[in-house]
Amino acid sequence: MNFYAVIDTNVVISAMLKPNSIPGEIVNLVADGKIIPLFDEKILAEYTDVINRPKFKFSQERIESILSRMTSRGQFIEAKDFEDELPDPKDVIFYHVVLTAREDVDAYLVMGNLKHFPQKIFIVTPREMFDIIERDGDSD
Repeated sequence: MNFYAVIDTNVVISAMLKPNSIPGEIVNLVADGKIIPLFDEKILAEYTDVINRPKFKFSQERIESILSRMTSRGQFIEAKDFEDELPDPKDVIFYHVVLTAREDVDAYLVMGNLKHFPQKIFIVTPREMFDIIERDGDSD
């Protein structure tokens, strides 16, 4: 069973900083094909911008590897506009992509900071996403 998910930038960065963490496992599940990442051009631009920040000191090889993994295994979504206000305007695109995707598939938004979003069953932490996959992933 595959799971569709918009993966927030902080989850990707956490995975790169700590590959043996739960966020690291989420990115591994992308590589394994269990999670199909959903994105649009703004999300990809944010990934690229944040991952390349000098403070992280990631090698170009690692940066290219993670971005390639996300894009080659993922699905581009042309996000619709919705009438939602979120505390952080930079988070709106992640929310709009998942809402657009949910019109066709059961998609999740995987976030490290849930307080910026409305409480919805499809907005989950990396741990919650991992648990959903563990629980439901074997029911193919």
